[in-house]
Amino acid sequence: MPEISVQHLTKYYGDEIILDDISFDIEPGEKVAFLGANGSGKSTLFKILSGKLHYDSGEIIVRSDKRIGMTDQLPEYPAGTTVGEVLDSGFSHIQAIRDELTELEKRMAYDDSAAVMSKYAYLTAKFETEGGYDMNVRRDIVCGGLEISREMQQREYARLSGGEQTRINMAMMILKNTEIILLDEPTNHLDVSAIEFLEDYVSKYKGTVLVVSHDRYFIDRTVTRVIELEDHKLNFYPGNYTFYVEERQRRYEEQLKRYEQEQRKADQLAFTVERMKGWGLGNAKLMRRAFAMEKRLDRMIVTEKPKAPRRGLQMGFSQKEFRGDDVMQLREISKSFGDRKILEPTTLNVLAGERIALIGDNGAGKTTLLRILTGELRPDGGTLRFGPTIKMGYLPQIVEFQHPERSLVDTMIYETDCTPGEARNRLGAFGFRGEDVFKQIQVLSGGERSRLALCMLMGENVNLLILDEPTNHLDIESREWIEAAVEDYTGNLLFVSHDRYFINQFGRRIWDLSDGMITDYYGTYREYRDYRAKQPKETKPAYEVKPEKKTSGGNDLYRREVEAKKLRRTASELEKKIAATEAKIAENTSKMAENPADFVLLGELSAENAEIGEQEEQLYAELSEVWERLDELGNME
Repeated sequence: MPEISVQHLTKYYGDEIILDDISFDIEPGEKVAFLGANGSGKSTLFKILSGKLHYDSGEIIVRSDKRIGMTDQLPEYPAGTTVGEVLDSGFSHIQAIRDELTELEKRMAYDDSAAVMSKYAYLTAKFETEGGYDMNVRRDIVCGGLEISREMQQREYARLSGGEQTRINMAMMILKNTEIILLDEPTNHLDVSAIEFLEDYVSKYKGTVLVVSHDRYFIDRTVTRVIELEDHKLNFYPGNYTFYVEERQRRYEEQLKRYEQEQRKADQLAFTVERMKGWGLGNAKLMRRAFAMEKRLDRMIVTEKPKAPRRGLQMGFSQKEFRGDDVMQLREISKSFGDRKILEPTTLNVLAGERIALIGDNGAGKTTLLRILTGELRPDGGTLRFGPTIKMGYLPQIVEFQHPERSLVDTMIYETDCTPGEARNRLGAFGFRGEDVFKQIQVLSGGERSRLALCMLMGENVNLLILDEPTNHLDIESREWIEAAVEDYTGNLLFVSHDRYFINQFGRRIWDLSDGMITDYYGTYREYRDYRAKQPKETKPAYEVKPEKKTSGGNDLYRREVEAKKLRRTASELEKKIAATEAKIAENTSKMAENPADFVLLGELSAENAEIGEQEEQLYAELSEVWERLDELGNME
């Protein structure tokens, strides 16, 4: 039986149709990606499935015993509600069971009826099944994976940014452990490590997952079916993103071949019909045959002309000729904000033709470094030099315009010195079509401003291109076009991106910024990940990494290894104790289920489980501290 069944669903916004008589089923445990261009109706469909938006006609059936969680729903909380309290609400269903158990325990003091004892045994087993005894551990794991620090958990939820609230809401949804999850652009506000945590969670999740995402790596690693929304209809692909891309091209080529064959036959038949009509003048029999063939011609065209994959304007970045070898030199560059060190004294050289991906966690200082390189910020110390023929092009993460009152087309004409026709063509390639080109810049969203800035940047003659999250607000097809333009660009490239597909495709050198220091690795992102997985996690100053070389440590490294060995032994002992307590709780719970009428035994076992549960929580707390210290040492196994 499907968990979600959608039949003949139709949705309009005013007179504009968004979803046109679509139907599909989602089976239990399926992981499905919904793909399509921006504005194709993906988010609209998700809001309808979650009950947040009404539809015009059709039927949606969701199994009554299944709960749906959706990441884009940002509920409001009373003033003063902390992040920690919001996270705890993810355990509301477990806390409700615990509260009911507490009330039953009070009642059992004067009512030892079989009904009360039986209900207590049932709720105790349910509390354990729902994960009541490991709530704190799950909370710590999820918060660690999504980088929700203890300091953030103490902050007021209402004072967080929209991206931070989305991240908190996602964590709460994971803790709630709903049977069906709708993920609408779940990776937008996460850095790479948090995305990888979410990937692992979704991959291992036993429930049903529906996802809308522009992160192709994320889709490739998590889904088993793709549903494409195109022209208000659905196309189905039984595989991940890689399969979808290959199969979509195969289907297009196959349909185009059938269409062209039918067209050739039709052209031949039409020519024959016309000749027969000419010959048949005065010959009724021949004329009847001509009309019969004409009717056959009307029936034979059964294949529609396939719609070619959408492509942007065939243009790339204009490039300025570069002479020399040295593009950029950083000598002991440093930067701090108050007591916070953003960049320790760092020395790096960039040579002609290099393509560098600057990666790191959110807040590590990537944008700050780019602003230093572009001259927007002055470093606290050190020197920065560029080659004499360097001309830089820069796309910031937050785009501002000097004349926000101008329209898009006027901005293109005045600032890029192009004709109105060229301006409209280039704007159309970036999704600004029709009346959109006459909008004032001040009414554009942040994503639309980034698209406009990128469109303008492509007309400049540059040989050092610096991009800060260039694909953040683009759909997959737009990203693919940007990638084609970057592929043709032969100058130097330095970029910040959370799009791992983009990073791996264009980064041939990795700058990993962490705790104010840069690890400089020559290779692709995938090679760097493999290298990093084999190395201790301690932070090192900027230096060139050779994958085949091993670093040697001194007394400090030896001390760390000795401490790590002791901590691993402690962790092993704690894990054995936890396993023993879990086994004992399970044994007691089983006895309670087998003896629902033995009220004395039920009371004893319940009290023993409560005491063991407190011991278990303390053991988990100790184990969590050991894990944290091992993680700091970079020696967790």
